[in-house]
Amino acid sequence: MAGQDGFGVQLRRGDGATPEVFTSIADITNLGGPSMTRNTIDVTSHGSPDGWMEHIGGLKDAGEVSLDVNYQPRYHDALVADFDDTAPRNYQIVFPDPEQTTWTIKSILTGFEPEWPHDDKAAASLTLKVSGKPVLS
Repeated sequence: MAGQDGFGVQLRRGDGATPEVFTSIADITNLGGPSMTRNTIDVTSHGSPDGWMEHIGGLKDAGEVSLDVNYQPRYHDALVADFDDTAPRNYQIVFPDPEQTTWTIKSILTGFEPEWPHDDKAAASLTLKVSGKPVLS
C-alpha cells in the first residue's frame, strides 16, 4: 500500500448548534496527533508463570492534537474565545483523501502561542487536549 500526501489537511471548528456545522478555521502548516496512549494494569501474582510480570490494558487517553498555523488575528478570534472557554468543543480533522476521512474530537484548547518574528510570517502554535474517544469516519 502506498503512502499518502498530507497536503490539504484541515481543522474545522463546530458551532455547537444542532445539527452542528463545522467551519475551517486555521491555515495549517503542520498538524500532529491525536497522541493516543493506553495505561496498563499490573495483574502480577504469586502464581505468574516463571516470575514474569503480567499486565492487562487499562484506560485510554486520546492525548493532544498540536498544530501550527499562519496566524491572522482577525480570522482566529474564535480560537481566543475557545481558549477562554472551559467546556470542550467539537473539532474535526479532515484528511485530504478522496473520501474526506474525518476525525471528530471533543477538545479543550489548552495552548495558544502566537509569534511575530521580524523576518518571517506571523504564526501560532495550538494545543488541543482531547476529551473522550476520537471518532473516525
